Amino acid sequence: MKGCLFVLISAALLLMIGCSRHRERPDLIFINGAEPETLDPALITGQPEGRIINALFEGLLRLDCKGVAGPGVASTWEISPDHCIYTFHLRPDARWSDGKGVTAHDFVDSWRRTLDPATASAYSYQLFSVKGAEDYANTPVGKTADFKSVGVRALDDATLRVELKQPVPYFLDLCAFPTLYPMRTDLIAKYGDDWVKPGKLVGNGAFVLEDWRINDVIHLTRNPLYWDVVNVCLRTVEVLPISQANVAYNFFAAGQADLIMDKGLAPPSLLDALKTRADFHAAPFLGTFFLRFNCAKGPFTDVRVRKAFAMAIDRKRITSKITRAGETDALSFVPPGINGYTAPEGLPENEEMARRLLAEAGYPDGKGFPLTTYLYSEGELNEGVAIELQSMWKERLGVNVQLARQEWKVYLNSLASLDFGIARSSWVGDYPDPNTFLDLFLSESGNNRTGWKNADYDHMIHDAAAETDPEKRFTIMRRAEEFLVSDQAPVSPLFFYIGIQLYDGNRLGGIEPNVLDEHPIREIFQKDHPAK
Repeated sequence: MKGCLFVLISAALLLMIGCSRHRERPDLIFINGAEPETLDPALITGQPEGRIINALFEGLLRLDCKGVAGPGVASTWEISPDHCIYTFHLRPDARWSDGKGVTAHDFVDSWRRTLDPATASAYSYQLFSVKGAEDYANTPVGKTADFKSVGVRALDDATLRVELKQPVPYFLDLCAFPTLYPMRTDLIAKYGDDWVKPGKLVGNGAFVLEDWRINDVIHLTRNPLYWDVVNVCLRTVEVLPISQANVAYNFFAAGQADLIMDKGLAPPSLLDALKTRADFHAAPFLGTFFLRFNCAKGPFTDVRVRKAFAMAIDRKRITSKITRAGETDALSFVPPGINGYTAPEGLPENEEMARRLLAEAGYPDGKGFPLTTYLYSEGELNEGVAIELQSMWKERLGVNVQLARQEWKVYLNSLASLDFGIARSSWVGDYPDPNTFLDLFLSESGNNRTGWKNADYDHMIHDAAAETDPEKRFTIMRRAEEFLVSDQAPVSPLFFYIGIQLYDGNRLGGIEPNVLDEHPIREIFQKDHPAK
């Protein structure tokens, strides 16, 4: 009890010290989870970064508080009869925060930068549906590609024409995703990596970056030049990068934060009590907690080892003992909630079969199994899951797994460099379609991060992309998912997330449950001061 009190007092004092630098309390203080890896839309891969990027930048379309994509920088658009050509008309009042108008050329230049192999965007594949984009992104090092072959053109300052390889049913949803946002490439050329710093970052979103103190606080202020500024109620926002659930909750309980946004920041030890409170808000969304196996080196190059570790997991033990927010066990990778798609079930729990497979791979009862690590990012929930998995694999397979907890940025780097044996991972749908989950594991995907490459899987995903009949398309995707989670098992799903936010619903509005777990800051308002 003394320890908890100390954390509460220390946390409150730290925040009060930070707030003392500002005479007026911000309209909203929210806890966002980990310190952002970057604020570059072309480079981000996580939710903590995405929430801030969505406040600073805006795409052709934007998501509302219900997760629905609607007009953003583009006020209108036309789609050709074959659904392959989109013509977007930009708003005349869409402006950058330094006063310059947002033009179609900004989108062309930004998409070129994202696709450039030198940028090393993990999400560049989100543009591969554009004609010629994949070939441009895969240009061999040392050769110069001609961007004119890519199907994006500025017909004039206010008109953008995009030509796709084939119809893409979710393309408009993609246009509301950060990878497709415009950026000021002139300032990137001028400042280099420093362009994302306060005083240099120029965005076109509802807010501007006033200050960013690493591992301390990010200050956002309302952008007076935003085209829809009259509907942005918050003037000032303070973002706190706190990844420890107990510390985050203590800030909230002490009244030093208005909103806990991140799904992993509700302390598992307090969940039973929190679920009875009015300020606890939870709803399912398209999010999966899963494991990646390093298929490029070590024991997990053997599919029998991957299956053994996957089948040795008691998922109900994790959801009932550790997560406890109502999460459902996951045997598929794609969560429920996508209209028309029913995911196949993957490898079930089977302790006997797991031991047999491990023995067949040359490790009877775990004997001779090489030292392997389980990589995970900091957080109480992640810690609890890690310890439980370590215990299961020891009990059921006789294998000692070393735990490796890392700070968010270091963890992301370890994932990208395949510096792990098994890694804790999560994925939240970028748009409501199975493809947002399944194209992760294409051989060329920057978010694959397993070292697993399979031509048969690639063909299935590409065949699904070319299929215009929705039912046939989902049939191909279902076959691809079964191949992924049952036949090859480079990943092992554990559970489907429940989105959790902590806030006083009598005071804050504009936060709605939705399948994408998207809650734009520009939509949030104070009910006692709805407009300022």
